[in-house]
Amino acid sequence: VQLQASGGGLVQAGGSLRLSCTPSDGTYSNYALGWFRQAPGKEREFVAAISWSGARSRNTDSVEGRFIITRDNAKNTVYLQMNNLKPEDTAVYYCAVREAVHRDNVFTAENSYYYWGQGTQVTVSS
Repeated sequence: VQLQASGGGLVQAGGSLRLSCTPSDGTYSNYALGWFRQAPGKEREFVAAISWSGARSRNTDSVEGRFIITRDNAKNTVYLQMNNLKPEDTAVYYCAVREAVHRDNVFTAENSYYYWGQGTQVTVSS
């Protein structure tokens, strides 16, 4: 599965961006998906994840109430709506997918995922 993440950019603190993740080949309607990020000099960390069904999702505490992960299986796209962005949100954001046996499973561990996108840069200025 080849993934394409897009939607990153430069935004001022308090602004919003919406990231998208789509497969460049095939479909991932039966895949769970996660967003991770890596800031300069730091390890990659979990941001948000959503189940195959879209019925369940989970955010890391630092983005709770600001970021929303959704998916549109008809469009074969998963979104990460990022609101009230902060300078500490600056990072390269990666989407990752894995097949899910159960439609409502959500995965937060990096090593749970099989396929990764190339990343999209998000820069938040103060």
